[in-house]
Amino acid sequence: MRTFDPEIETEDRLSRYAEPLPPGQLGKLTKIYRDLLDAIGEDSTRQGLAKTPARAARAMEFLTQGYRQSVEEIVNDAIFDSDASEIILVKDIELYSMCEHHLLPFIGRAHVAYIPNGKVIGLSKVARIVDVFARRLQIQENLTTQIAESLMDCLEPNGVAVVVEAKHLCMMMRGVEKQNSIMKTSCLLGAFKEDARTRSEFLSLLKE
Repeated sequence: MRTFDPEIETEDRLSRYAEPLPPGQLGKLTKIYRDLLDAIGEDSTRQGLAKTPARAARAMEFLTQGYRQSVEEIVNDAIFDSDASEIILVKDIELYSMCEHHLLPFIGRAHVAYIPNGKVIGLSKVARIVDVFARRLQIQENLTTQIAESLMDCLEPNGVAVVVEAKHLCMMMRGVEKQNSIMKTSCLLGAFKEDARTRSEFLSLLKE
């Protein structure tokens, strides 16, 4: 059982759906961060940095907990019979992920819609599905598709639509350093892809 150190762990908490990293892996990650500090010319033993490797390891454990989660476990029994047949849309789901190319964050919102086919899912589970895939090293294009396909698989609705819009720190802090650029991606499945009127209704709901 892990001992809690408030000076190291601060606000980082794993979701109750995620397994912690094995102690050996956490220790290895801590050493990697210590070596990184030394490699950039810092003194990893000085007061301000002495506990930074352990803090950074716990932060990375939290930020990548999606690898140790499954959609099936999160959804569990939160799928319910329903006669609803119109679009259900959950807008503005905050997401925080890590660019797999530079290990820098990208931050934004997901908008997730589906058309029930006799079943609906608990509202909070939609946001949790977003987090499962956001809490991994990602590119936004894949994240969008993974959210849509997982909801399609577990609920078997008539259609799923996902739009993600995010700002990428790898573009804002380095490279071209453009501060106001926003990337938008979408994945449309089922009726949202095949029926222009359904797609138009979804896009109209996003603007409201």
